[in-house]
Amino acid sequence: MNKLSILIVLLSILFLSPTLAKKLTNDLPSIYYVSIPVQTEDAQWQLSGQYRLPKNQSNLPVPAVLILHSTSGVDSTGSFYAKALNKMGIATLEVDLWGARGMQGGSEDRPALPQETLPDTFAALQYLATRDEIDQNRIGVIGFSWGGVLSMLTATEHYMAMTGNEYRFAGHVAHYPVCWVYNLLPGFDFENLTGAPVMIQTGELDDYDLVDTCELMVNQIPEVDQQFVKINSYKNAYHAWDRLEPEWVVEDPFSHLGQGGEVTLSPNRAIARKSKRKVVAFFNKLFF
Repeated sequence: MNKLSILIVLLSILFLSPTLAKKLTNDLPSIYYVSIPVQTEDAQWQLSGQYRLPKNQSNLPVPAVLILHSTSGVDSTGSFYAKALNKMGIATLEVDLWGARGMQGGSEDRPALPQETLPDTFAALQYLATRDEIDQNRIGVIGFSWGGVLSMLTATEHYMAMTGNEYRFAGHVAHYPVCWVYNLLPGFDFENLTGAPVMIQTGELDDYDLVDTCELMVNQIPEVDQQFVKINSYKNAYHAWDRLEPEWVVEDPFSHLGQGGEVTLSPNRAIARKSKRKVVAFFNKLFF
């Protein structure tokens, strides 16, 4: 963009009509940075997160979606969906699973297993459910890779019984959640579902799985649970297609059906827009 174009844009913003300027301001969410206590039998810590509340709160209490990041940590992915959800009138809470643990993320600096971050997920759910402005019966979760595993595990009664309270997620979205591990490795049980709908979105070029791994996994769970699960698969999509940072090749021991090796994290904006529309439609149907 040349200097003249930049000047025109700046002047356009400066001389916005009061009505349009007010509309743009009203469309922006209120953003807060929160600290949520997490306690287990052995330790306690403070989970940090970005809490975004839609400005137009004429229909309080509002629904909310918990956003759980991938191994790479908080990046562009969460905000890509948070903005769309906020625009719909849905609050969002994106938490940082690594910060309180003093970790940087990546396959070399993360907890050993996603289950270690279930207490954070439970605490975030309770935080949302106990806020006056949030409808505790309309809280969903979306997770990416590591966070996608958490989204799927919390769709089961086995894991949600660990919370010690009655709160449940109303719906689950899991993007590229490494489907080969479920009902194969100990601790990755995916059956006896809570009854909340589950939407799994995968890429056919994902280095963690084969093209049909997620579909095969769902076909092998009890029929009573299959009715709650839907899969969307995207051609030409690598792992983390909606992570909009530059392409990144990493080593991960869970990749290639557990054999380990290189994983390509490659953005695809066209597919990211499609997957965002699917997410918006999922939560629109669930909440409104």
